Amino acid sequence: MSSRIPSLNWLRVFEAAARTESFARAAEQLNMSAAAVSQQVKALETRLGTPLFHRHAHAVTLTEAGRAYLPSVQQSLLMLETATTGLFGETPEQRLFVQSILLYAHGVLATGLPEFQVAHPQISLSLTTGNLVSDFANQFTDVQIIFGNPTLYGTESDPLLQERLYPVAPPDIAEQIQCPQDLFRFPLIEVSTHRASWLHLFDTLRLPTGQARYFFADNSLMAAEISASGGGIALARAPASDRIMEISGLVPCLPDIQVAGQEAYHLVYPARPALRPPARAFREWLLDHNAAVQTR
Repeated sequence: MSSRIPSLNWLRVFEAAARTESFARAAEQLNMSAAAVSQQVKALETRLGTPLFHRHAHAVTLTEAGRAYLPSVQQSLLMLETATTGLFGETPEQRLFVQSILLYAHGVLATGLPEFQVAHPQISLSLTTGNLVSDFANQFTDVQIIFGNPTLYGTESDPLLQERLYPVAPPDIAEQIQCPQDLFRFPLIEVSTHRASWLHLFDTLRLPTGQARYFFADNSLMAAEISASGGGIALARAPASDRIMEISGLVPCLPDIQVAGQEAYHLVYPARPALRPPARAFREWLLDHNAAVQTR
């Protein structure tokens, strides 16, 4: 009976195409033609007897079967890389998989990753983002940056940022807010995935909430853009939100009011001794970079 284990080349091509969501970009990374990538993916799909990608005009997306298969493929390729490095020395390129809450990735990671890449040119980093616990479930990763209870995600963790909440809006709206009660004159943009929200702010300020009108968004980047377009007042979540607030042109409505959040960002992983060398390098860099962000 012939083995159903696919060709290693097919798996490498599948992983690159899944990560980049493009046969063309995968081809660039693997020094192949896009046609060759497409052919090898098709050969893998034929071997497995099921489609792994939905083909679109300028991109590809994983099918349910492809999403289920990808973590095992990534983990297997990394195990081979780690074993090869341990026995025969460093490989020219080391892969690193990082998952992060979207706001932290945008406001903290993005400003420092060029520095990390210069310091570690041999590490090829793959960054994915999300907002919910389910976004990080059943996916292979080296480390995760999460918001909330770290024990839900990994066995070991490092604390990163706390957050400070305060209302923000475009300048023409912010200047109309002279006291906390004036907030109720405008729609309040609520991020539904956060525990600490407008109700937490109002409770801390001992304000009644009956007059509040809410508009719900699923992340702080979208909330900032809605506010910048005149859709209402958003909540800044400093310092992770500093960058998006600046880009969106939002300013504090009540400069003297800030409320401590209820949760924090954490870096989580299975066990520190088990971290692969690229993950150890990333952890050391991130803790230094994160400390610098807090002192700004």
